Amino acid sequence: MSTLTISGIQSDLIWEDKAANLRKFGDQIASLKGQSELIILPEMFSTGFVVEPAGLAEKMDGPSLDWMKKLSNENRVILTGSLIIEDGGKYYNRLIWMMPNGQYGFYDKRHLFAFAGEDEKYSPGNKRLIASLKGWKINLLVCYDLRFPVWARQGASSSTNGSELEYDLLIYVANWPNKRIHAWKTLLMGRAIENQCYVAGVNRVGHDGYQNYYTGDSMVIDPFGQEIYHAPEKEDLFTCILDKTKLEEARSKFPFWKDRDHFLIEP
Repeated sequence: MSTLTISGIQSDLIWEDKAANLRKFGDQIASLKGQSELIILPEMFSTGFVVEPAGLAEKMDGPSLDWMKKLSNENRVILTGSLIIEDGGKYYNRLIWMMPNGQYGFYDKRHLFAFAGEDEKYSPGNKRLIASLKGWKINLLVCYDLRFPVWARQGASSSTNGSELEYDLLIYVANWPNKRIHAWKTLLMGRAIENQCYVAGVNRVGHDGYQNYYTGDSMVIDPFGQEIYHAPEKEDLFTCILDKTKLEEARSKFPFWKDRDHFLIEP
């Protein structure tokens, strides 16, 4: 219970080709069978970051979610990553937390990337998803959310009454381009330090259909802000073991979290 083994897949996504992306990820996930407890895929992992969702969006009973259920069950691993979902006549950049028993949770990206027009086609979410795995609490967010520290801040709900921290691991799935990669790396470290938690950011590599270039730079950061993993400009499949003892040591030796501000976020 004191350790958690996570893996990330830093992939060159094939533009708007769901079948090809799912085949590729399926082989990579199968290669990790028995070696990981949680596998993290990038944002919009079946298509790349697409601003126009019509024609690519799926319902919650669509083939990509069925694929996640099948792969999660066959490999006895939790899968997470975001998809383009149509629900109730609206489009969402929806992160799925898929468990081997077929049950799942989801989080709709709150901060839509207006710079690229995402806010014109997609609807924002208004609820966080904090999942649980082996006693670890995991906060799941998407790409542009990284620029908004209040949304990720420990203590942003009244569920703990200020008596403990809400989560142990913060995950960002992303399509974050190279031209702004300094912000990506810096903010991932910042979120780890200010929230005294592990942070995992999983990005893509290669070019998308808009000719944006991605260097990946997926990272895993410890509660002190130190790199556990970092690899730029290549496809990579990586696995890290997170240690709850180190997390508890950071929080007890340097209990900065006790001095944090208490607040609520309105929907």
